[in-house]
Amino acid sequence: MYTPQSLSIALLMMITSAVCWGSWANTYKGVKNYRFELFYWDYAIGIFVISLLLGHTMGSSGHNAFSLINNIHSADVSNVVYALVGGALFNLANLLLVAAIAMAGLALAFPVSIGIALVVGVVLSYVQQPKGNAAFLALGVACAFIAVVLDGKAYGSLASAGRSVSKKSLVTSVVSGVLMGLWAPFMTHAMTRGNPLGPYSAAVFLTLGALLSCFIWNIYFMKHPLVGEPVSFGAFFHGPASGHFLGLLGGCIWGVGTVFNLVAASFTGVAISYAIGQSAPMVAALWGILVWKEFEGSGSRAKLYLFLMFVFYALAILLVARANG
Repeated sequence: MYTPQSLSIALLMMITSAVCWGSWANTYKGVKNYRFELFYWDYAIGIFVISLLLGHTMGSSGHNAFSLINNIHSADVSNVVYALVGGALFNLANLLLVAAIAMAGLALAFPVSIGIALVVGVVLSYVQQPKGNAAFLALGVACAFIAVVLDGKAYGSLASAGRSVSKKSLVTSVVSGVLMGLWAPFMTHAMTRGNPLGPYSAAVFLTLGALLSCFIWNIYFMKHPLVGEPVSFGAFFHGPASGHFLGLLGGCIWGVGTVFNLVAASFTGVAISYAIGQSAPMVAALWGILVWKEFEGSGSRAKLYLFLMFVFYALAILLVARANG
């Protein structure tokens, strides 16, 4: 099983994770006139397939006790259940995130949802696995929370520029963030208690839990959508080929980021790896602002709030990274 042997390699994997987590949603933005509930089936398949692929390659080198198959056979069943539940929680949170992106765009939904997830996830993960400097972690979490508030204020200031502002999208992002922060503690438990799961097997069961829970969460949202009219499952089979391809691609991008994040956590601890990976909102916000022009025409106040948001997110990343020192 491949694992990083130095902080610099672990940090590189965590930064790659952040880029992947902050970029996958562009695949949904690139789909035209295709419901996110349908897109999400391909996405869920993609995250599971890529975790299996990486598990059978990077996760199977060396054939030691933590190689994929050996680890799955030796891990406690309770840890497998924790990983599956973590995947189900992630999936519900991510569905709400995609719904918020559909309503308000990347530059709002990602920073608010993932910023709140950073606060919740780091605190709960650290309680379970107190690794790293608590003071620096606390300051990093505080900076992330301030960044979330600033991004919300930037979005709210669009109203003064004559742009429509959806309170429903903001509430959806907040709920998504709280739920998104809960899957990390489940993974911390699965990877640190009893006979633990290794990072590659943990990713397999996390993504399997996400895929299986689609038959609950995604079917519910297809019947009771947050945006638009109900959609039938049959519409999935009549969707455009580009929609299916982009859904699978988006899942693979997110899956690579997740595996890298969990692998890096074996060196730094889940709290630190999760926190740096959750700098993804900066990446997503840049996509939303520079590529998708979601704040085009906004006033100087919105731009100031966005600038300060980036500053505080950068501070959060630096402080959390310093916590490992």
